[in-house]
Amino acid sequence: MINHRIGPFAAFAACALALTLTGCSESNSPSSVAATSPAAAATTSSSALESESAPIPTDASPKSSAASGSAKLTVTDVRVGEHEGFDRVVYELGGKGTPGWRVAYVDEAVQDGSGKTIPLSGNGILQVQIDGSAYPFDSDVEGYSGPNPVPGVPGGTVTEVNGALVFEGVTQSFIGVTQPGHPFTVSTLSDPTRVVVDVAK
Repeated sequence: MINHRIGPFAAFAACALALTLTGCSESNSPSSVAATSPAAAATTSSSALESESAPIPTDASPKSSAASGSAKLTVTDVRVGEHEGFDRVVYELGGKGTPGWRVAYVDEAVQDGSGKTIPLSGNGILQVQIDGSAYPFDSDVEGYSGPNPVPGVPGGTVTEVNGALVFEGVTQSFIGVTQPGHPFTVSTLSDPTRVVVDVAK
């Protein structure tokens, strides 16, 4: 995987070594998603983050999953990487509870609260809304302060990721893609908590 902010290959390397010696296991349990896309969300071990074996997305319909009632989470990192057949956007979070999410294509990148239009490269826009979010003073976690926008993979489907702002308990972000309608999936991973959006090439 080509990673534009952080290269967390340690978990994958450990898994690959274990596979060589004794085998490597991975747990999957479905999250709630739109009925038209039963494979759109999954909860996996953190070792799956760098795995090239994830299925290539085939469905472009809106997808969602509910947050836990006690969730107070703040985005601490945003990164973009490349896998075989898809690009991956990772939102890493700190705090308490399990995040929910709503991801769908939109015509414009309009910021909640201000109504400001966010400039975004690419001809398609995926809006990512992470429910169960909290301001840093509520989650006791320092928020993301890295580059914005985060550049996509050169020659990939994801052109850039813009924004990770909280408004009324929701983190809003926009993923620019080369063309609207690229199939995508959404996943949650733990240790650390992450919301992952895979966009087909």
